[in-house]
Amino acid sequence: MDPDDRRHPPLAGDEVTTLRAYLDYHRDTLRWKVDGLTGEQLSQRLEPSTMTLGGMMKHLALVESNWFDVVLAGADYMPPFDGVDWEEDQDWDWDSAVDDTPEQIRALFDEAVARADRIIDEALASRGLDTLSARPSRRSGDPYSLRWILVHMIEEYARHNGHADLIRESIDGSTGD
Repeated sequence: MDPDDRRHPPLAGDEVTTLRAYLDYHRDTLRWKVDGLTGEQLSQRLEPSTMTLGGMMKHLALVESNWFDVVLAGADYMPPFDGVDWEEDQDWDWDSAVDDTPEQIRALFDEAVARADRIIDEALASRGLDTLSARPSRRSGDPYSLRWILVHMIEEYARHNGHADLIRESIDGSTGD
C-alpha cells in the first residue's frame, strides 16, 4: 500500500465526516505498516516489548469487534473472538497471531472493519453521533455515545500506529507517518 493511498481527513468537514475520516486514515496507516510483510516479519518483536505487527493487527480487529459489535450494538464478538477462553489467555489476540498467515490476519482485520462500518452506518442513520451504546461503561454504568466511541477508536489506532512505526523500522528500516 502506498501511504498516499490512505484516505486523508478533510481540512473542513462536518463532525461525522471528520471523525470517520480520521478513523479510516488510522486504519489505513496500520494497513500500510504491515503491507508486504511475511508471516515471519509480522511475528518479529522489538525487544523488550512482546508486541508484533501481526498481533497488533489481530488485537485491533478484536478492539473493532469489542467496541462496535459488543458495546455499541450489544451483540457477541465476531468469530474467532467469540470462541476464545479469555480467562485462560487474556492476550490471545496478540499471542495467537503467530499461527496465522498474513492473509488470514489481514482478512480478519478487514472483516472487523467492515462489520464496524455497517454498525456505525446504522447508528448514524438512527440517532447520529448521539446514539448510545447497548452496553454501559463498567466504571460508571452509563452508556457510551457513538461520538465517544469514535474518538476513543481514533486514539487507540494513533497509539498503536506509533508502536507500529517502531516495529516496522526495526524489521526493514521503513519509516514514515
